[in-house]
Amino acid sequence: MGILTWTYIIVGITFTVYIGIAIWSRAGSTKDFYVAGGGVSPLANGLATAADWMSAASFISMAGLISFMGYDGSVYLMGWTGGYVLLALLLAPYLRKFGKFTVPDFVGDRYYSKTARLVALVCAIFISFTYVAGQMRGVGIVFSRFLEVDINTGVVIGMIIVLFYAVLGGMKGITYTQVAQFCVLIFAYMVPAIFISILLTGNPIPQLGFGGELKEGGYLLDRLDNVLTELGFAAYTEGSKSTIDVFFITAALMVGTAGLPHVIVRFFTVPKVKDARKSAGYALLFIAILYTTAPAVGAYGMYNMLQTTSGREIASMPQWVGNWGKTGLISVTDKNADGLIQYVKDPEQNELVIDKDIMVLANPEIARLPNWVVALVAAGGLAAALSTAAGLLLVISTSIAHDLLKKSFTPDISEKQELLAARAAATVAVVIAGYFGINPPGFVAEVVAFAFGLAAASFFPVIIMGIFSTRMNKQGAIWGMVTGLLFTIAYISYFKFINPAANVPANWWFGISPEGIGTLGMILNFIVSSIVSRFTPAPPAYIQELVEDIRIPRGAGTATHH
Repeated sequence: MGILTWTYIIVGITFTVYIGIAIWSRAGSTKDFYVAGGGVSPLANGLATAADWMSAASFISMAGLISFMGYDGSVYLMGWTGGYVLLALLLAPYLRKFGKFTVPDFVGDRYYSKTARLVALVCAIFISFTYVAGQMRGVGIVFSRFLEVDINTGVVIGMIIVLFYAVLGGMKGITYTQVAQFCVLIFAYMVPAIFISILLTGNPIPQLGFGGELKEGGYLLDRLDNVLTELGFAAYTEGSKSTIDVFFITAALMVGTAGLPHVIVRFFTVPKVKDARKSAGYALLFIAILYTTAPAVGAYGMYNMLQTTSGREIASMPQWVGNWGKTGLISVTDKNADGLIQYVKDPEQNELVIDKDIMVLANPEIARLPNWVVALVAAGGLAAALSTAAGLLLVISTSIAHDLLKKSFTPDISEKQELLAARAAATVAVVIAGYFGINPPGFVAEVVAFAFGLAAASFFPVIIMGIFSTRMNKQGAIWGMVTGLLFTIAYISYFKFINPAANVPANWWFGISPEGIGTLGMILNFIVSSIVSRFTPAPPAYIQELVEDIRIPRGAGTATHH
């Protein structure tokens, strides 16, 4: 059977399962819609958190970045993994004990201020939209290749599917759908990785094959270093980024993770604080499976790509180049008319242009694996993108229905009206996300990196100080968030949209790239909020008692939304 037939079969089966689960577990109340009724087991929540966490950026884009950037791509690996640990150990249990559904809810109550709640709400929506645009782009790429439609049509198909089960099922539907999606995405990631590892090195464990010897002799990484330096690129195992930039990008990704609203809300879906800690441990284990495999997948992809294209005749191009050429994500131009494909660093002479986001999806085809494996990877990519997109849409819809309407403007609305508003907000959010998926401001992982930078600069200091400082007051929180967010948006916008020609290390502040500037935004936020808090009145006594109470880890209250 052909790739297309296998794709219809495998993607069809997985989608039937997701939609079946969404119908079976659809939300009947706001508690079901927001936190799945608070009764999910730690193991199921660990699986769902891992699926929520590993987005299209993790599945599709991260190994693609490592493929092309080599050592430099490892900042994404370190930042996202470290960030999850930070979130699970430092923030989640305390937020869970505080008993709030959303970050703006926590900020509004902890800082006893509607203004603080609204600033946090704007941050949450902005971050979620930036992030969800990356997911929609990922969905579009998968559909465009495997259903043989153009990317825009792919995004629209993805919008319709996400809308169906996120709006119908709420958090309850999403949680159990994500458990299924994790199983699909991890199977789809590991099967080709194991296959290719055996083909190249004879070792069935990709993590070991990555540092091992090739069947044809020589070590994989040595071969990559030699080939790439000959073509004018930096050596695969050496980075071109400065140490300060690596540090700032890693920190922005780590700290931004810890402020990501759609992951924090997962810790409210379990019955007790102890379960929140347990599910965080399970999730880390499940996430590590994919994250420790990504460097191997990236290196195998790069090696096979160079072996099958560089210096080959254009007339006898491998089939995968033609297949992906139809999507417009790979192009071959014979600039010197010698009939050979030249893949070199110099853009004037480079004849092969590959979108970084296709490497993982194209990997099984490049390695000539069976068609069912190619289709399986398509199903995995969709599972990764859709699981995160659904989680983010839920954050947007709950922020609008719960924090904006119920808590700020129309406190008297009934539960039924609140649920209706949440579903309407999710619908509008899908349409906007689809627009950004069709007109993305960068490739998937880059777009997601900006979302993390914005989260780092706005949320993280407010949450940390809110938990660990009794002196932090509403004026400090508001000024800190506004300063961090505006500074980070201005820096990113200038180098990425207003004057992209200036986006070179010589022009960056202290040598920090736009991807890493969120860390500086966060430092500014801490400084401004601390200074403003010092010179303005202390929080009321009941807030100070509340902060003391959150940090004493005895039994926790259940999530409430009074």
